[in-house]
Amino acid sequence: MAAGQEVTATSYIQHHLSFNAQPVGDGAFWTLHVDSLATGVILGVVATALMWWVVRGATAGVPNRRQAFVELLFGFVDDQVKGIFHGKRDFVAPAALTVFVWVLLMNAMDFLPVDIMAWILTNVFHQHEFRIVPTADVNTTFALSLSVFLLMIYFSIAVKGLGGWIHELFCAPFGSNPLLWPFNFLFNLVEYVSKPLSHSLRLYGNMYAGEIIFLLLWLWAATSLSGAFFGALLGVGWSIFHILIVVLQAYIFMMLTIVYISMAHETH
Repeated sequence: MAAGQEVTATSYIQHHLSFNAQPVGDGAFWTLHVDSLATGVILGVVATALMWWVVRGATAGVPNRRQAFVELLFGFVDDQVKGIFHGKRDFVAPAALTVFVWVLLMNAMDFLPVDIMAWILTNVFHQHEFRIVPTADVNTTFALSLSVFLLMIYFSIAVKGLGGWIHELFCAPFGSNPLLWPFNFLFNLVEYVSKPLSHSLRLYGNMYAGEIIFLLLWLWAATSLSGAFFGALLGVGWSIFHILIVVLQAYIFMMLTIVYISMAHETH
């Protein structure tokens, strides 16, 4: 925030919830959230580098700790895929693992102290508006869900053929009578639209709410000595509980990805 500017509860929250938004072109339609994009890309590179580091040091004998942890993670994700998807898993399992690790890392950025990160970003990188949690940005979660949606469409056409996919759109689930085609199409349209919406908004809503609660607790801590005590106490408690939310939301996003791709392989 600008030096000398009076800090109120509203301005404090608005400052920490402001994106580094850069208009594209004349700014009439496209706006690029540089903070969400940059953090997401950096975390994607970090996740890839970590996996490469573990694989590079893997041995056929007794695994070290990091190799054992990653093998457990691989086995866990593969078991989830086996239980839902019954085709070849050469694409689905790696995609599910990528989604889980990437979303988990983006969610985990919520644990970084927001005021300390704001000070570093402002004084070191000269970024006065920078949201550090990409999944608290609906644009990020919606982009992820749209990627899964496009994969779902691709596999539907690849498995059933373009004609089979169009036939399913108009002839399932109520029947192939031409009088039922509009109802079948509307039913399937609602299903197709609801999938990316629910997929993205569930993750976004949980992470955004968690970010707001952290900000409110830090505001309470700044009011008085007792506020600092109870704010810190509740902050620790919420951080511990938020670990479950961070992991659970990454897991749910991964599971829905598997489910949607699996549904694309099914015929009605």
